[in-house]
Amino acid sequence: MDIASFIGIVSGLSLIISAIYLGGDLHNFINVQGLMIVFGGTIATTLITFQFRDVIAAFKAAYFVFSKDKEDPNDAVATMIKLSHISRRQGLLELSKIKTDSLFLKKACGLLADGSSVEVIRAALTTEIQSLQMRHFIVQDVFRKMGLYAPAFGMLGTLIGLVQMLSRLQDPANIGPAMAVALLTTFYGSLLSTLFFLPIAGKLRSRTVIEIINLEIKREGAISIINNNNPVIIYEKLSSFISSRLRKPLAKMNLKQEK
Repeated sequence: MDIASFIGIVSGLSLIISAIYLGGDLHNFINVQGLMIVFGGTIATTLITFQFRDVIAAFKAAYFVFSKDKEDPNDAVATMIKLSHISRRQGLLELSKIKTDSLFLKKACGLLADGSSVEVIRAALTTEIQSLQMRHFIVQDVFRKMGLYAPAFGMLGTLIGLVQMLSRLQDPANIGPAMAVALLTTFYGSLLSTLFFLPIAGKLRSRTVIEIINLEIKREGAISIINNNNPVIIYEKLSSFISSRLRKPLAKMNLKQEK
């Protein structure tokens, strides 16, 4: 699980709830009608903006980001060095037998085993990376749009509450409570936007950057293998994708081949 995301959400909610509890009654901040307007309106408008499958994919991606640890680029470098050892010792055809859960790596190994040229490998794998970027952009955009819609529906709910409040001005005792309820929808919209939707979009974007780096490492590693570069040269080329302070030395990488 992504510990940073978990800590961020729990600490954010805890601080807000604590501040509300210390300043008054927590029940004053619960309003079913306001939640219906903000959350229901945000979901409805999102479904109008995007295709249903894109919205479902966005929530699945959000669950995946928060439940799975990100892949270390050093592991991608080690994987490509392992494959270079296999290709140099047993031939490129042996790469077609590699078992992996990564469809991208499986495609790269298939192209290598088929003896494809550098241009073909680069073009095919670059297209895969670009298509992944576009798919992820749509997923991120779902939450970015929800981050915009939620405060707008919060304001809409406030306006509805104000209209209802003004229609009962003959009873001054109800003005204060009615005004509080009207403002709650703005609170709900801001809370959902700033603590959930926009941070999730940002987290998805950061994960996409890391995933693209891993894919580019595998692409350049495949090109190095077809060029018959030795493992040391491959390491030097691929480790350039990683920050120097996070880069593992070649000697400390786990290059033991799985059977």
